[in-house]
Amino acid sequence: MKVKILKREPQELKIEIEGESHSFCNALQKVLLEDKTVEMAGYDLPHPLISNPIVYVRTMEQQKPEAALREAAQKLQKRNNEFREAFKRALEAWQRGQGQTRS
Repeated sequence: MKVKILKREPQELKIEIEGESHSFCNALQKVLLEDKTVEMAGYDLPHPLISNPIVYVRTMEQQKPEAALREAAQKLQKRNNEFREAFKRALEAWQRGQGQTRS
């Protein structure tokens, strides 16, 4: 994943993320907006054939946008890991159940 900083100010950050899609950006935006110090977060895919979304974050004075973005990425990673483990357990339980019915 390649990230390019397009605009950086004390409370605003605009970045371009090469090769990402709505899936990642929508999840990132949702987590950013859960942060009480984030005033605004959004993204845009300027061209439908090129997946280089532009992500925008504006924070309140007590938070730097880079820190908010970093925290959101960490939360997203944690949620992804939790989902992966829950899915793995569910799949194992389902497979055990399938093995019992085939006997």
